Amino acid sequence: MDDVLELIKKGQVRNLTDHINAIDPTGNIKFTYEEEEDKQIPFLDTLLVRREDGSVKLLVYRKKSHTDQYLNFSSHHPLNHKLAVIRTLLERCYSIVTEEDDRKKEEEHVAIAHSKCGYPPWTIDRVKQDIVEKSLKEEAKKAKKTRGDHKGMVVMPYVKGLSEAFARILKSHSIATANHPHRTLQNFCGSFEGQGQG
Repeated sequence: MDDVLELIKKGQVRNLTDHINAIDPTGNIKFTYEEEEDKQIPFLDTLLVRREDGSVKLLVYRKKSHTDQYLNFSSHHPLNHKLAVIRTLLERCYSIVTEEDDRKKEEEHVAIAHSKCGYPPWTIDRVKQDIVEKSLKEEAKKAKKTRGDHKGMVVMPYVKGLSEAFARILKSHSIATANHPHRTLQNFCGSFEGQGQG
């Protein structure tokens, strides 16, 4: 069992903890708790900050023992390994931090920490650009998927057994198919009118 984030009535944390610790008679499983302090509580890599209106904003959380020591730029490692260190921290920032001002502060923190580890400024800029380009490619891919990856579309009357086979053949050539009823109410009524006139 790892960390669990829980919302509970004030003053009931101790009672709940005692209760769940009493469930296992062997005493091998022990639960501990940490309460919100100064309207903040850490959860994994995230720091949850409660605003006055009751809403919550998210920041990146670092333990007090964290030293900001990363792979040194002068170390004997491929460049892509060094850039991956920056990418991991920036992607964490973009996925966790909810407010733009806080996001900028986190970006600055990452840049300063890496500067101390010998990283030139262009490394941060390059990773940021890579992240932007990756995001644009993913958006374009989603848009293409929404539009459909076909060269065209054929609309044909539905004939059981034949239409399915024809659709498979066209699909192999990236052509989509749509069917409409072979007999509509209009042409069905029209056939009766023709019979009545005869």
